[in-house]
Amino acid sequence: MTNHWNDLQYANVLMVIGANPAENHPISFRWITKAIENGAKLISVDPRYTRTSQMAHTYAQLRSGTDIAFIGGMINYVLENELYHKDYVAAFTNAAYLVGDSYTFEDGMFSGYDEAKRSYDKTKWSFQTDEEGNNLTDPTLKDPKSVFQIMKKHYARYDIDTVVGITGTDKKQYIEICKAFASTAAIGKAGTILYAMGTTQHTTGSQNIRAYAILQLLLGNI
Repeated sequence: MTNHWNDLQYANVLMVIGANPAENHPISFRWITKAIENGAKLISVDPRYTRTSQMAHTYAQLRSGTDIAFIGGMINYVLENELYHKDYVAAFTNAAYLVGDSYTFEDGMFSGYDEAKRSYDKTKWSFQTDEEGNNLTDPTLKDPKSVFQIMKKHYARYDIDTVVGITGTDKKQYIEICKAFASTAAIGKAGTILYAMGTTQHTTGSQNIRAYAILQLLLGNI
């Protein structure tokens, strides 16, 4: 999480994943309790049924290490159902930027990978620019070379049946969580994700956090 603790009382939906604040941060959890008293919904996503899960309106169990699939499915749900905050995404993210022709993603690998060095040549991912070096954009987000459309294609693989097959999460619960969290894209609504070392101290920790950030940017929660 990147919010100040006392900001949590103003959230409409709170999703806790890779954390257990009710047990590990009992005093700070009071701000979450305040949000619930104000009508907020608390979601707990965890392989274990924790004290936070006990306090939550919805508990979703997932297999350890399947966080990216879980969040990837939520991102796909938001994109496919056009539940993202369109004005925010177009104006305040790089979704409208046009990606160069050298960018590809095939068989799980991005373009520019050097197997010997085990690293990427990131110039292969550069944006298209005009003669003055300014990034070219498509505010409509419809250009197939836009970050938005490339991202949409990338996350299309995370359909709900595939995701719940990977995570083991109950399908009905998963859809409810997608709907609830996506509702925070509405103007005047706020959603927050609380995570801790269950997310960060992991072989894919950086990508876990990246997925959370993509979801929150799409919903205008950052």
